[in-house]
Amino acid sequence: MPTLHPFHRAAVLVSLLVLAVSARSAEQPVRINQIQVIGTHNSYHVGFAPAAAGLMKQFAPKVFAGLDYSHPPLTQQLDDGVRQFELDVYADSKGGLYAHPAITGLIAGAGLPSDPPIAAPGVMDKPGFKVMHVQDIDQRSRCQPFAACLTEIRQWSKAHPDHVPVFVLIETKQSPLELPTDLPVQFKSVTPESFTPAVFDALDAEITSVFPRNEIITPDDVRGSHATLDAAVRHGSWPTLADARGKVMFLMDQKSVGQIYLKGHPSLSGRILFTNATPGQSDAAFVECNGCSAEKNASLVKQGYLVRTRTDEPGNSKDRSRPNAMLASGAQILSTDYPAGEPDADGYEVGLPNAAAVRCNPVNKPMECDIQPAR
Repeated sequence: MPTLHPFHRAAVLVSLLVLAVSARSAEQPVRINQIQVIGTHNSYHVGFAPAAAGLMKQFAPKVFAGLDYSHPPLTQQLDDGVRQFELDVYADSKGGLYAHPAITGLIAGAGLPSDPPIAAPGVMDKPGFKVMHVQDIDQRSRCQPFAACLTEIRQWSKAHPDHVPVFVLIETKQSPLELPTDLPVQFKSVTPESFTPAVFDALDAEITSVFPRNEIITPDDVRGSHATLDAAVRHGSWPTLADARGKVMFLMDQKSVGQIYLKGHPSLSGRILFTNATPGQSDAAFVECNGCSAEKNASLVKQGYLVRTRTDEPGNSKDRSRPNAMLASGAQILSTDYPAGEPDADGYEVGLPNAAAVRCNPVNKPMECDIQPAR
């Protein structure tokens, strides 16, 4: 074999180095919009204690049927592979607004034995956001107040520092209670506080009082040098999965308060939550599309958006085709009332293949995608 001139040897080495660098640069890192996880709907929900259940069955059986469900504690759900929670949050700036739910008085008036307290002593009297489903009727939560729910998630996160991001969907509740007009009992409900820009400032502050800023994926992290969030996600600026491990991301459930949250914070500058936005708007990065078709979800995913959809509705878990369609649609967050380990009476449950907590997205994953370990 002829001996190469030193100059030629150097040229060959440079060529090999260029090829190696090119091969590495061709490997696309997995980003957090290129994964898929399972979430739970009303993740905190406990349901009714015995006396309240008996009262509801008697006076509002249809309402009771829609509210009679529960999930295990958040820690157990995380251990079981759930990576998205939905928390319903009520503002309580002075404290005590929800400390004495009307259903407690109705139970006493009916001569029924008292149920256990809805929270630990003093918790409902202190200022701060509360987590519950329906004021005065359905207030029992696996964690109370909101800060306690966040603390539970963070404790699990610190014990599992390599976890894929946990998505926390927040629904801000502020509507008066609408009850059936034919109830045979008198009932007076409190009116929740409205979510103003100042209340949202307090919500952001409560979140960052539990999670340090470097443990949260925020709109500023995603926007980077782009003019808007929408431009950033359309150009693939989501954090890599490697950079996002051990972190949480907060998402807004309803569109109605998005503009309030945006006041003074264009394109969510300085904010903690991602709004449930309209594609094409400056704050668009996350889109909730609960009842959308697989085709609609796939279209949003391909445009770069993070999509949350639902695989089922309470009491209508017989349609086995929707979960499979939603899994194939590429929606990154698949919310269900029946995650793996929590089947309904007929055995219906929704999970990822091989009981994984995360998988590569079937619609937009990079060519080489292997999430190891899948947790």
